[in-house]
Amino acid sequence: MLCGRWRRRRSPPAEPPVRALLAAPPARQPSPASPDGGTRRPGPRALKKMGLTEDADVLAMLRGSRLRKIRSHTWQQERLYRLQEDGLSVWFQRRIPRAHSKHIFLVQHIEAVREGHQSEGLRRFGGAFAPARCLTIAFKGRCKNLDLVAPTAEEAQCWVRGLAKLRERIHTMSQPERIHTWIHSYLQRADSNQDSKMSFKEIKSLLRMLNVDMNDMYAYSLFKECDHSNNERLEGAEIEEFLRRLLKRPELEAIFRRYSGEDHVLSAPELLEFLEDQGEESATLARAQQLIQTYELSEAAKQHELMTLDGFMMYLLSPEGAALNTAHTPVFQDMGQPLSHYFISSSHNTYLTDSQIGGPSSTEAYVRAFAQGCRCVELDCWEGQGGEPVIYHGHTLTSKILFRDVIQAVRDHAFTLSPYPVILSLENHCGLEQQAAMAHHLRTILGDMLVTEALDLQNPDELPSPEQLKGRVLVKGKKLPAAQNEDGRISSDREEEEEEEEEEEAAEQRRRAKQISPELSALAVYCCATRLRTLHPGPGPPQPCQVSSLSERKAKKFIRETGNSFVRHNARQLTRVYPLGLRMNSANYSPQEMWNSGCQLVALNFQTPGYEMDLNAGRFLINGQCGYVLKPACLRHPDTTFDPECPGPPRTTLTVQVLTAQQLPKLNVEKPSSIVDPLVRVEIYGVPADCARKETDYVLNNGFNPHWGQALQFQLRVPELVLVRFVVEDYDTTSPNDFVGQFTLPLNSLKQGYRHIHLLSKDGASLSPATLFVHICIQHS
Repeated sequence: MLCGRWRRRRSPPAEPPVRALLAAPPARQPSPASPDGGTRRPGPRALKKMGLTEDADVLAMLRGSRLRKIRSHTWQQERLYRLQEDGLSVWFQRRIPRAHSKHIFLVQHIEAVREGHQSEGLRRFGGAFAPARCLTIAFKGRCKNLDLVAPTAEEAQCWVRGLAKLRERIHTMSQPERIHTWIHSYLQRADSNQDSKMSFKEIKSLLRMLNVDMNDMYAYSLFKECDHSNNERLEGAEIEEFLRRLLKRPELEAIFRRYSGEDHVLSAPELLEFLEDQGEESATLARAQQLIQTYELSEAAKQHELMTLDGFMMYLLSPEGAALNTAHTPVFQDMGQPLSHYFISSSHNTYLTDSQIGGPSSTEAYVRAFAQGCRCVELDCWEGQGGEPVIYHGHTLTSKILFRDVIQAVRDHAFTLSPYPVILSLENHCGLEQQAAMAHHLRTILGDMLVTEALDLQNPDELPSPEQLKGRVLVKGKKLPAAQNEDGRISSDREEEEEEEEEEEAAEQRRRAKQISPELSALAVYCCATRLRTLHPGPGPPQPCQVSSLSERKAKKFIRETGNSFVRHNARQLTRVYPLGLRMNSANYSPQEMWNSGCQLVALNFQTPGYEMDLNAGRFLINGQCGYVLKPACLRHPDTTFDPECPGPPRTTLTVQVLTAQQLPKLNVEKPSSIVDPLVRVEIYGVPADCARKETDYVLNNGFNPHWGQALQFQLRVPELVLVRFVVEDYDTTSPNDFVGQFTLPLNSLKQGYRHIHLLSKDGASLSPATLFVHICIQHS
């Protein structure tokens, strides 16, 4: 009764509904001079919200440090590095001044900060400096590591600790806080004379920075509505009012009003109705009450179990309001099945950081692959000097790295993200002596991590599960036959040549025949490399511990010609697929076709961004990003009748209503007049009959808050294999559209109802606060 009376008689809220997005700032003081002679930006609003304004490490970073950047023995230059007062970026000095965007890196793009000589660069070139003074900043995507040496160990620790605190705070920021911080960073840049006041010219500059080309008359009318002092300047509360109007979300307000009625607040039963319409599996009154306590900002509303528009927006912008089902983000699948029942994130030519013709090889490429959840890495092993095998792309200009250095990288980094087993796929070109050296390094460096014998001696030929192999390393390589002559020869485990005829293939095998070291052979326990000549069952029992490597062309041939037989084969044992050798620029193939047939180890060039790597990231986005995803039941049963080429009639309808987008990034940040014309494309990847793409119209000159309201519908035959990719592009009438952002996820992890999609860059980095707002409907027949 009290609740109803409070709702009927309450006075209008004293604070505006968008208080969740913007908090009024204190008046800014004149900017003091910075240590390097420039002008300091106004007070650190973002750092205050992060609770770091008094943190000694962050204050030291704000003052800046002269750190030595290490590239080689001869290139070691001292540069000024300084945290910007937005708390989101670090400015650094260059020998030749360039555009502002070329002088900063974003804290949210940092993958890891390592202390000491914990990078290939510092191990090779930083020996003259004490490890306590050294640090490495590793970035997501293709950006090179930043190897730095501080003047003192304490200054190095300031940066290590400070960056850790900033990364943690940014990670825990809510989406409204990210929007608030993002827009105020642009506000400070648009305030050209740093007087804490915004003229209409500066407001226009701000709008262009925010990726919106607003009509001058409309922009000026909005400006004047907020100019309560009538002095052609906005300051303090007037600026905040302008930003609140700019950030209004009419589509969210309309949804809120539909469920809240005339009193403009949601009761717990009304919120429950919304959750039920959303298709939430856990839609109960208790759940609605919990969401109110979690996301509502008004304590008075909380006490009466009510949700205001502020709280509603907070909820829809949170991870629980996102398209990805949060129940699927931790490890939630059964990890106790045989290895052959999982898709396993796999890398090809892992050692390369660029093309396979002349690109550099690096142990850092393995570290980055592991950071992306990769569980199967490749090592191309060749004879090296001094009895030490090396890894590189043979007969090319790619640089060489030591085999033992790679194994040390595996030991140090393989299990930082995922505890589940790592497979080392050896492509062996070494003689007996250096093969023995490889086996020695594997045993001595990896120690107990290395699997050297079957876990179940009673059933040595059965594949164990990822759960049984936690923290363990498997070697994929050639296995000597049990009855092998002392000088018996066996074909090497080099990848098969592309499209050889049977006779040519046999002749090539004989030419490449070589001995296999017993020491190395003994380490191939569960992943014994073998050629796959035919899919017809042999006279003996299945061999689960045999692994076949197929080129993408040969795998497609099996899929096309054998269909269900290939699926059954992959239900019993592992198959690795790798790109054609003709892909000189390390381009990738689409992995979806191989997944459709149950291939587990679909190896891609992780160093090459594109839709193929987006699909790989989307496939392994779920299940704790541990690199293992349980295959659908139709791909696991040994007697399955599933054929991806003949999937049957449609049984699922997916309808995506593309509503709006928010804060899309500018593609040319140095050109103020460059505003995107965004369109949205929804792409479906699955069995061939399910693959489709549809797109919206484009919106002219608005990357800030474009509106579409268009529905795209798809008929699906095998929904359990489908990946959905949301792509935003900048429309161009005379040339191919430019990529803006994307997000890919499995259909089975896509939540229904009104959802925000948080966009990623081409390299997989967050484009926060950029989002799409959509409505998802999935109907099963």
